[in-house]
Amino acid sequence: MSNKNIKNLIYSLIAIYLGYELIESIKASTLTLYDLSFIIDGLIRTIIISVVSISIGTFFGIIFGFIKSNTNLAVNIMLDGFLDILKSVPLIIQFILFYSLMGVLEIDISVFWVGAIVLSAYTSGFVTEVVKAGIDSVPNTTRRAARSLGLTFWQDYRYIVFPLGLRTVFPSWINIVLSVIKDSALVSVIGYMELLRSTQEMISKTQEALLLLIGVGIFYFIISYPISLYAANLERKLKV
Repeated sequence: MSNKNIKNLIYSLIAIYLGYELIESIKASTLTLYDLSFIIDGLIRTIIISVVSISIGTFFGIIFGFIKSNTNLAVNIMLDGFLDILKSVPLIIQFILFYSLMGVLEIDISVFWVGAIVLSAYTSGFVTEVVKAGIDSVPNTTRRAARSLGLTFWQDYRYIVFPLGLRTVFPSWINIVLSVIKDSALVSVIGYMELLRSTQEMISKTQEALLLLIGVGIFYFIISYPISLYAANLERKLKV
């Protein structure tokens, strides 16, 4: 058994043990089934807003990354300015500003979409740089050879740039995905009832702060760790 498999086994056993202890603690606490279902609803909302934001942010990040690699300096400067603002301003400030702007403009939009739009824009800023780095990592000699064989511009991207660039992009993209999942907790600042916000509500009701916060940490681990494992396995296959 390799060291990596041993590490994964240890992590899995720790997760099982913590899960067991959490269940036993819940049985001994004042939490009711309604309280637990309320927190589970928050977990589901966290997953939904994360998936939506990652999907939209990745889509626009790919487009922006392509534009940055294939346009002139003036376009890049304008795009860089927009993306730098998204990456530099703290995410919690972006949530508050955009939510307030919607109120000032009297635009009827749910807190879910406010959070999803801001998270998507924030995600796209980082995905853009990752995609551009992936495109730029493909040697120019390889691309010139492809064009000399008669491949069109789009065929070059489909058969050469995308397969080779994916190996560079994928690990960084997974890190962005995991970061967005954790950053989704900040949506609670505008009232979206995700995992952390629903847990805070239950803490106010039950006064079981330590138990509930440990549970939240375990939930985030359960969401994130399988993604990391899958990504590591897929990355090894891509390198073969």
